Amino acid sequence: MKNPITSGWVIAVCVVLVAAGIGVNPAFAHHSFAMYDQTKVLVFTGVAHQFVAQANHAELHFYVIGPDGKLEKDQNGQLIDWGVEMAGAAAVARQGITAESFAAGTIFTVHINPLRSGGNFGSRVGPIYKCPWRTPPAVGKTCDTVQGMTTIGGNF
Repeated sequence: MKNPITSGWVIAVCVVLVAAGIGVNPAFAHHSFAMYDQTKVLVFTGVAHQFVAQANHAELHFYVIGPDGKLEKDQNGQLIDWGVEMAGAAAVARQGITAESFAAGTIFTVHINPLRSGGNFGSRVGPIYKCPWRTPPAVGKTCDTVQGMTTIGGNF
């Protein structure tokens, strides 16, 4: 004869494990970087205009500085706006990436894996090179060539 306490306990444990597995799946899907083309790395120098501190992924939005040293514009004369996704706000803050350290007007260079869809957004790769305040790189150069630049963030 089966012990009803043992049978009920085994069923309860199985139900809990299945429920936990179902709850974990969306979390893994949310953190997938499959939407980014990890075979491509683009390098941008830009001027920060917005830092979005979110728990899941912090974002840094910027206007692109072209190889001629001027802000790039699209065919309608609008500044070309890009965004870069990073780890959560707390994680990037530990690396020195905050709204204060990337205030509007901060000039920096970042490497990204772009969206597969072709949109103006990407996932950060490696550190960010921050130019000294109001000191853009020379024409055709990036912030990592500017004397007094700061390297912020790590390799992920």
